[in-house]
Amino acid sequence: MRLLDQFGYELTAENMECISSWNATVGAFLAHGKETPVHLDQALQHDPQFALGHAARGLFCLLLGRKELVTTAKDCLTIAKTSLKERGGVDREQAVVRSLSAWLNGWPSESAEILDTALRQHPRDALLLKLVHAIRFVMGDAAGMRHSIETVFPEYDPTHPSFGYVLGCRSFALEETGDYRMAETVGREGLEYAPDDAWGLHSVAHVHDMTGRMEEGIKWLENQPDGWAHCNNFGYHVWWHLALMYLDRGDISRVLSLYDEEIRRDHTDDYRDISNGVSLLMRLELEGVNVGHRWEELAQLSDKRAEDGCNVFADLHYLLALLNGGKRLGAERLMKSLHTTSAADGDLARIAKDAGQPAALGLEQFRLGNYGSAFMHLNTARSNMPRIGGSHAQRDVFERMTIDAGIRAGLAADAQKLLNERMKLRGALDRYAEQRFEMCEKMLRAEEIMGAEKLRATPA
Repeated sequence: MRLLDQFGYELTAENMECISSWNATVGAFLAHGKETPVHLDQALQHDPQFALGHAARGLFCLLLGRKELVTTAKDCLTIAKTSLKERGGVDREQAVVRSLSAWLNGWPSESAEILDTALRQHPRDALLLKLVHAIRFVMGDAAGMRHSIETVFPEYDPTHPSFGYVLGCRSFALEETGDYRMAETVGREGLEYAPDDAWGLHSVAHVHDMTGRMEEGIKWLENQPDGWAHCNNFGYHVWWHLALMYLDRGDISRVLSLYDEEIRRDHTDDYRDISNGVSLLMRLELEGVNVGHRWEELAQLSDKRAEDGCNVFADLHYLLALLNGGKRLGAERLMKSLHTTSAADGDLARIAKDAGQPAALGLEQFRLGNYGSAFMHLNTARSNMPRIGGSHAQRDVFERMTIDAGIRAGLAADAQKLLNERMKLRGALDRYAEQRFEMCEKMLRAEEIMGAEKLRATPA
């Protein structure tokens, strides 16, 4: 039976109860709501052969970057294909199924392209828009995120049921491509239409971070305490942003309090939650803060994920936890897994080879105190690091480690060069950069003095 969804497009479903639950699923997914799987389960209970629901569940599983969920995604694909064969499906449904198949075959880039083509044909489908946005984000394709949204954005207006969430996605795409002023304007506008759009809320926080306006960022988040209360684990990430701003202020006690009470409150093993904790602890250690026993919890969880091999961004954060938490064997297993991944076919193999392996070697050498070697490996990976996925703010921990490795190795000029490039990308100085610029300037002045001819001893 062909029925209309909330965007006015046809779907193949047995009844309106399925469509109603599906519409709720999409709304929750757009809001990063914790009720997303509940609504999806209800939709599939109303229609166990709902192909789009199964295909979407498969993509949701792959976005989570967990090895065991790959099997679940394959099961979803089998059910969806069987459903399409038995009762047919509209072009949009077929596209999502093909997209899932492409990713399972190792090509998330092709998965995104398939969805983008479907989105251009059905421009008001905010689910397709968000799925493309999410996959391109995981692949670090900021330009692709922006192009995807800008292509269909003229089709959206305040009458669209997901207008606010689309504005939030557009805001984030603008921010990640450096258009900070427009990103903030669009993000703030989106929240007027969708007050529960945590993605848009966090996009504006990104702007505050990248433009060095930390005090404004703290007020922005703290004045909207209910803005992410409804969220799934994405809520931990918003708390992480607040902690970064307090770190820039130098309020270490507040940062550690947020870490213990919010960011790692539930000790989850989702890679995004672990990456929040790992990157914050690493930033603290770079500032000379003793973080105590906190590495141990992250290392224990990461040890169980060392051979997942689903996501290089996740792998590098697991590795940091293992190295700093004393799990040497786990670190070795993870690096072996990265090597295996790099030798395979597909998008992940290229990312592992060009960014993952050299970065992993750099992280290992940093932990061993071999800062010259750490700088060499991390700097080799640096130009390819956007491809591991995540945002500029998330990947900045690797940028900081590269810069600090250079400083500790006595490579002041090289570190200063990276600081200048970082400042150009961000659009403003933050506390971290101010301090490191000062270190580099002192080192370079010392080098100049030591090399001055007039200070050289003359032969007797």
